[in-house]
This record gives sequence, structure tokens and C-alpha cells, in this order.
Amino acid sequence: MKQISTRFSIAVHTLSLIAVSPQDCTGDFIAGSVNTNPVVIRRIMGMLKKAGLVDVRPGVGGATLLKAPDEITLLDVYRAVNATEENRLFRIHEKPNPACLVGRNIEQVLQTELRDAQSEMERRLAQTTLGRLIAKFE
Repeated sequence: MKQISTRFSIAVHTLSLIAVSPQDCTGDFIAGSVNTNPVVIRRIMGMLKKAGLVDVRPGVGGATLLKAPDEITLLDVYRAVNATEENRLFRIHEKPNPACLVGRNIEQVLQTELRDAQSEMERRLAQTTLGRLIAKFE
């Protein structure tokens, strides 16, 4: 089973760390907290910057949030890091047998259900802010 990319949880971790310890937030510091390679952090920081969630100071190092933690939703983060391939949480297997009753109909029938499930998940992510998560750390 293909899971949602870990980019999402790493991005939430990164943004939370910047919110809690803005003075320390170099790529190496974040990488140490996430326990991953700084290259991974730089890539994710680039996505977060492109989405307008962070400002990154090259050379000196460090990052700051461009919005208050209460204004950043998990959906913002999810979309910023393209957590799923082709922006689709669920994929249907390719080339089912058209000669089979199920094979010929499965994609059309299942797609509606899967779109609804993804919409519901996105609705839920939109209800949770970074600030709300951070409040639970203490």
C-alpha cells in the first residue's frame, strides 16, 4: 500500500519547530530534530517557501513563518508539499479487464467514493491549525 508521503509529516514537524524555536532554525538544526538528512529539509523548505508559508534566509541560515501558526492549516501544509502523487490520495489499478463485469465498472464506481473520502480528509485537515498542534506539545 502506498502511503501519503512522509514529506507531509516532516513539513508539519519543520513548521512547528520554526514556530517554537525561530532563533535556532537552521537546516541542520531542523534535520537534527526530524532525524533526517539536511538535503531532505532543504527540499521541503523550498516547497514551503514556494507556498508562502516560510521565509528562508540563505547564507546566514534560519527560517521564519510568514503566517501566524493559527493561520496555517494542515491542509495548507498538505498542499504545499504535494503529499500525494498527482494530487490524488487514492489511485485505481491500471487496465482492469474490460471483458469482466467488475473490471469494466470498478474505476467509475469506486472513483466517486474515493473522491468523497479525499474531500472529507481535506475538510478535516483544514480544521486543524499549526497553532492548535503546538498547543498540545506543552
